[in-house]
Amino acid sequence: MNRINAKITVVFLMFVAFVFVTACKSKKHVAQTQVVQTTDTLQGKCRLQFKTAKVLSKHIRESELIYNWISAKADVKVDIDGDDHNLDIRVKGRKDSAIWISIQAAGLIDVAKLLITRDSVKMVIYVKKQYFKGDFNYINQLLNADLDFDMIQAALFGNSAEFYDEDEKLNPVIDRENCNYLLSTERKRKLRRITSGQDSLKKSLQTMTLMNDTYKIINNHFEDPSTNRVFNAQYDKFLAPDSVFAPHSVNIDIKAEKKINLKITYVRIEINQPQKLSLSIPKSYEPIPIKK
Repeated sequence: MNRINAKITVVFLMFVAFVFVTACKSKKHVAQTQVVQTTDTLQGKCRLQFKTAKVLSKHIRESELIYNWISAKADVKVDIDGDDHNLDIRVKGRKDSAIWISIQAAGLIDVAKLLITRDSVKMVIYVKKQYFKGDFNYINQLLNADLDFDMIQAALFGNSAEFYDEDEKLNPVIDRENCNYLLSTERKRKLRRITSGQDSLKKSLQTMTLMNDTYKIINNHFEDPSTNRVFNAQYDKFLAPDSVFAPHSVNIDIKAEKKINLKITYVRIEINQPQKLSLSIPKSYEPIPIKK
């Protein structure tokens, strides 16, 4: 694979990674689970009081990064089956409206830009003078997935998105070894079978690990048996150099047809400063040839 085609592959896989991390959605209202007041001693090393799924879900929403506008700059290291790439990204967004992403290679060479809204996806690949214009329906058909704007928005900065799990499938537990809370969710999700044209119901499992004091999501593990994909995202370094309590280190591992690792280090995060969100396609550029 030459370097230009490799960079295009990285851009596409980065896009998939951002949207896949929250492929389970969390419900606005979660049923009360049985209240069991216990204290975990673990030989005096960890003393956490049991909390119900409803309580943990409430804490997750209350601890999320709240903003109207956001902008960030990050260094990204990508490893695809041992093939390494170093990229710089800039992200700008308006909450629940649009996300703009710029991807540059070493030497500040523009590789690609993306503009994602609730009903459209636009991407320009500068190194190939190509572009893509479509929607999530088309991307979901290509990837045999269930992606949307909310998933990307949540994945970028470690927030939760809505999940539609059945209430009885929620399982709150205490991670006694690391002294954190875990909230596991299991649901039936309808996925299109592109090859057969048939629908099937598959159980999906997502487990969120929460800090025991701030309830920030520090690990999000997702398994999708319908595609044999495993996705794990670790969030770390909840620093506030820009008065923003968000993870400044994100480590994403994907196990699918390829093994992918993304190490994202945010060097700047700013909120509530209006941003210009636009993406123009040069007239000389050609559509990206994608086989259906």
